[in-house]
Amino acid sequence: MFELSPEEWTAIMLSLRIAITATICSLPVGIAIAWLLARGNFWGKGLLDGIIHLPLVLPPVVTGYLLLIWFGRKGVIGAFLYDVFGISFAFRWTGAALACAVMSFPLLVRPLRLSFESIDRRLEDAASTLGAPPFVVFLTVTLPLALPGLIAGTLLGFAKALGEFGATITFVSNIPGETQTISAAIYTLTQIPNGDAAAARLVIVSIIIALIALVASEWLSRRAGQRFHGE
Repeated sequence: MFELSPEEWTAIMLSLRIAITATICSLPVGIAIAWLLARGNFWGKGLLDGIIHLPLVLPPVVTGYLLLIWFGRKGVIGAFLYDVFGISFAFRWTGAALACAVMSFPLLVRPLRLSFESIDRRLEDAASTLGAPPFVVFLTVTLPLALPGLIAGTLLGFAKALGEFGATITFVSNIPGETQTISAAIYTLTQIPNGDAAAARLVIVSIIIALIALVASEWLSRRAGQRFHGE
């Protein structure tokens, strides 16, 4: 019988909490970076694009180690945040959310950037000639037209954040109830006797959630494309 234990439910709910937090917090930054890469023409654009996509090619452990150095209690940024604001990321679920946001950020930015690049600039110019300020044009014309990429990037980023393991466990360890996500729980269960059944249940849950996110991304992107582009 497929029945999850309280510990398994805790790992699932914590993973969802971390993935949702990571996605929501990185979304405004992702929109800004995607627009900058799509429309900007400045020195170092290629370097910025490379830095954004670096987590995709770096070993996740390296990313987690860098986060530990920068955002740990004694890190340059982490020490400042803790001393001034009392904010701590290391070995807390907020740190796991930060690690997941960094690892999923490229998957959020890429589809959105492509959507911005595919927009007919004449539509934005038409809105500007009618007297709309640039920010209003962005909110009422640009962003709605980029909605398919926004949806795809958001859900792909969420799916990536949900399954992140290497950077998270390096940065915030594997603390049950605090930082132990589904991936970390599966890893722990495979290391103990008679843990295979519980690990298999969490694997099935992970597959189901990831499939739902991917299918929803495709369906919502298609619907948005039909509505705004007539595709």
